[in-house]
Amino acid sequence: MGHHVGSKNSIVPLIDRLNKYPVGLPDSDKLREILSLLFAENEAFIASRFPLQEATLEELTKATAIPAEDLLPQLERMCDKGLVMDLPYEGEVYYLLMPGLIGFFEFTFMKNRTDLPKEKIARLMQEYMHENPRNGMAKEFFDSKTPLTRALPYEDKIPVSSTVTSYENAREIINNAGYGAVGLCYCRHKKHHLGEDCQKGAPMEDICISLGTGAKFLVRRGFAKEQTPEQLLEILDRARALNLTHITDNIRQKPSFICNCCSCCCELLAGVQAGYTDGIAKAPFILQIDENLCNSCGLCVQACNVAALEVVAAKQPVRLQKQVCLGCGACISVCKQKALSMVAREETYLPPLNRTEMMKKRLFERGRATPFIVSGIKKKIKKLIKGKPERTNRP
Repeated sequence: MGHHVGSKNSIVPLIDRLNKYPVGLPDSDKLREILSLLFAENEAFIASRFPLQEATLEELTKATAIPAEDLLPQLERMCDKGLVMDLPYEGEVYYLLMPGLIGFFEFTFMKNRTDLPKEKIARLMQEYMHENPRNGMAKEFFDSKTPLTRALPYEDKIPVSSTVTSYENAREIINNAGYGAVGLCYCRHKKHHLGEDCQKGAPMEDICISLGTGAKFLVRRGFAKEQTPEQLLEILDRARALNLTHITDNIRQKPSFICNCCSCCCELLAGVQAGYTDGIAKAPFILQIDENLCNSCGLCVQACNVAALEVVAAKQPVRLQKQVCLGCGACISVCKQKALSMVAREETYLPPLNRTEMMKKRLFERGRATPFIVSGIKKKIKKLIKGKPERTNRP
């Protein structure tokens, strides 16, 4: 296979393939170095030949021209590294190339691996995420009409006159998921290898929650530990005691994760602080400050995870930047004056129904829908020719 996979010849097609996803990876020298560390040369070639939808071993054998007996162990290694997801379904295994974000960037630091120069990769990822903020990875991830993620409110902080739907309630999301797991926090683990630990004292381990099909993959491949709903709810309680912000998929049906995020480590919240104030969809509530009770102590300013609060002057009420506030409620419990509460937003936001709908919107917004449409049509035709029923329960 050497003629396929010289380092220059394999990385560029891989980047081209990854940039067909709703969230791509803008090309740069740092990105190429990251990919060369995460993907062996043969893996980069295999990944570059992946179709846009999930594929069987037989389909990947045809796409790569690698015999199945040689390809299967390589796919297994790629699954163990979090580069590819294996999806058992009705007696067959389907393989899906993971995107960079949300995908193998996170998985790289969700396992204590010894086969990587983690300090070097942590530095490169940090620099890559923050280079060219208006034309690089931050813009690719955050600058879209359809955010990838959304904030969840602390349901015990919402006004008594309001209710939250099941998809807005972290506890109900966990109870309805059917399967859950917990693992390392990618952001804090990466920061740890940069010599920076969480300023809020949030743990690196056993804090990030994964749910559903994705959680089963993570447990199967050693990225996470299976947990009961009761154990996951205890994790939520620990996160709230640390004033962390709950972030989940921007969908109503079957969210795949709940991250418990801090202002100092989280890449998602860093995007909001960098100016992408609509980069995370907001909860249906917003902070309200009782100016007669606020004594400008600043505790809420320290607790806020997106820098939405600021002290204006001594003995004057703190100021809220309404366009920044996520409505999570993480700041409320620190106020000794009881000056903070949440109220319903005047305008509400309805998340996409599911991941497929969300990604379709992102593809059309980015002008990347055509290859997926063509690929989907070809896949349907192949299945009709073979007489196989089309899958109706895609992950």
